[in-house]
Amino acid sequence: MYNLQKTNRTKIFFRSLWITLAVGFALLVYLIILAQDLPSLEQLENYDPDLVSRIYSSDGEILHELFLQKRVFVELDSIPPHMKQAVIASEDRRFYDHWGLSLRSVARAIVVNVLSLSYRQGFSTLTQQLARNLYKSIGFEDSITRKIKEVITAIQIERTYTKDEILEMYVNTVHFGHGTYGVQAASKRFFGKDISKITYDEAALLVGVLPSPAHYSPIRHQDKAITRRNVVLRLMRDQNFITQNQYTEFRSKNLDSVLGEPVSGKAPYFTEYIRRFLEIEDETLDVNIYRDGLKIYTTLNSKLQDIAEEMVMRSIEKNQSVFNQRVFNDEEEFSRLGYLGMYPEDTVKLMMEGKLPLYKDLRKQLLVQTAFVAIDPSTGQILAMVGGRPDYHDQYNRATQAARQPGSVFKPFVYTTAIDNGYPVTKQLLNQPVVLNVQNSTGEWVKWMPRNYDESTGGLTTLREGLRRSLNLISVRIIQEMVPAIEVKKTAQRMGISTDIRAVDAIALGTSEVYPLEIAAAYATFANEGVYSRPYGVTRIEDRYGNTLREYYPDQEEVLSKETAYLMTNLMQTVLDRGTGGSARWKYHFYHPAAGKTGTTQGFSDAWFVGFSPYFAAGTWFGIDDYSISLGKGQSGNVAALPTWARFMREAHKNMNYSKKDFTVPDGIITTKICSVSKKISTSACPVETEIFIAGTEPTQVCLIH
Repeated sequence: MYNLQKTNRTKIFFRSLWITLAVGFALLVYLIILAQDLPSLEQLENYDPDLVSRIYSSDGEILHELFLQKRVFVELDSIPPHMKQAVIASEDRRFYDHWGLSLRSVARAIVVNVLSLSYRQGFSTLTQQLARNLYKSIGFEDSITRKIKEVITAIQIERTYTKDEILEMYVNTVHFGHGTYGVQAASKRFFGKDISKITYDEAALLVGVLPSPAHYSPIRHQDKAITRRNVVLRLMRDQNFITQNQYTEFRSKNLDSVLGEPVSGKAPYFTEYIRRFLEIEDETLDVNIYRDGLKIYTTLNSKLQDIAEEMVMRSIEKNQSVFNQRVFNDEEEFSRLGYLGMYPEDTVKLMMEGKLPLYKDLRKQLLVQTAFVAIDPSTGQILAMVGGRPDYHDQYNRATQAARQPGSVFKPFVYTTAIDNGYPVTKQLLNQPVVLNVQNSTGEWVKWMPRNYDESTGGLTTLREGLRRSLNLISVRIIQEMVPAIEVKKTAQRMGISTDIRAVDAIALGTSEVYPLEIAAAYATFANEGVYSRPYGVTRIEDRYGNTLREYYPDQEEVLSKETAYLMTNLMQTVLDRGTGGSARWKYHFYHPAAGKTGTTQGFSDAWFVGFSPYFAAGTWFGIDDYSISLGKGQSGNVAALPTWARFMREAHKNMNYSKKDFTVPDGIITTKICSVSKKISTSACPVETEIFIAGTEPTQVCLIH
């Protein structure tokens, strides 16, 4: 009997042993399978989080941030002690005592959940949360499998990093809602300050949102956020991180320091221009602009950008008011453009007057729009850019994407071609009507007789006088009698115009569309002694560690002789000093040596002014997005556009402390006294004037009139 019992006990022992081994083996296999998609030791040791890429101005201002998950990494030493204390008090009070798994918390969770017959108590340590945040292979679903994965990874993390390193990774990866990850991004988003300046109550508020960022958002649910903040403060008090008096003080604070809507970045049209450029460059550099924490240094000057936006808005308000009155006085047009069959007339008027936001489907027809760009002539660096109304920002950058007719702003290309072909500025043409063959909207060729803006006609007129007064008839005669349209097209293309310039007689009047950025860069060629500088916006890209990935330099080409460039500059100085751009001097008090040209298209659909000094080249355009709609009678370039240009140039030169500087006169330019009537070599009886010429083009005949 004894032997039988002994035999049975032996069988039971071995059976139990085999079962235990089988269960253990199965558990081991299960763990091995689970570990297949867990992070490797190499991944754990090479933690590489997604970081925000930042776009900087040339003077160090942060213009914009690019990210999918907004995260800015900050070292633990830069985080104030009370922020770390709030995290530990709320999320894992025994953080410095466990090895990735708190057995006490596990036991407590088991008791609570068994007694309640439900899942009411978790046992995640801070390290387990970090494991879940860092490695997507762990997952976020509530399951035993996920918990086991989480524990395994947490233990591996504890074996790989110190406690402070784990805490540093945690505070830089945890999600605070509203697209922000990490304490630095959260502090910037909610309080507009660096994490190093955060107060005790603000730290508690941030930590309070962690269990459910959407539910406890201090922006959308202030009462819930305050309740959670006070819970964190109580935990900090209970763990002796703060005193009772501090607890009472901090819990009484309101949420006045919390920002509402995020502050929009500076120069949004420019930063979008840069973002599109970077999306092409990231393939070449093998980087991800949204994840890699890059530093993108740009050419834009934030002070000049502020000046540009201010001056643009001043003109927008004036031009919009003129446009409003024109439309309000035309009942039929107002009804059609304002969709008055759909919207109440009084509401549309209030919106157009700026008292209510204008509906999106009315903006293309009823908003006066703008583009402005300023460039360094010597390099092509973009110093300021406005691609549309600052008060109605959209994704359409009119400085780089809106191809509009330039009108008389195109005439300098016509005159440049003539001078480049050896004609002197004293060349005279008849200021009388001409007939052009042009294509109408249906493609048919029709006769067209252009006129001067002021309806004037006259006798022989020099090139200088023709450009000073912006005489259409003189520009047309240059094409018909001096240089063919195809040569003018080639000149414009050499100077950076990429749009389809139609080589027909009407080219003289600027009927082919151009981009504001390109025409400003083309004018900069005159200021840069005939050297065209391709406009660019990025100077350097660095990785998150400060290593330079690529630097960008001026891309330049000599496209005009110094003499031609200077002669054209001198002609356009006449425009500014005593021509159609004269109000820049006597009305807007911009007195630096400068040159420029007005531009107005048929029906006053486009108003331009483009000009330059030795320091800046700048161009501005005003119009309605729907080009068939007029700004209003009399809204010419010198009325609607020049004020922005003149005010910007005045304030920009003052802000940069630039002294007055003349344009450099090339060696090949000579000054000669000529008869002011015949434009020949003067005699003692002639009325005399002084004129400049490219050497070899000066007059050789003596005046026969006097």
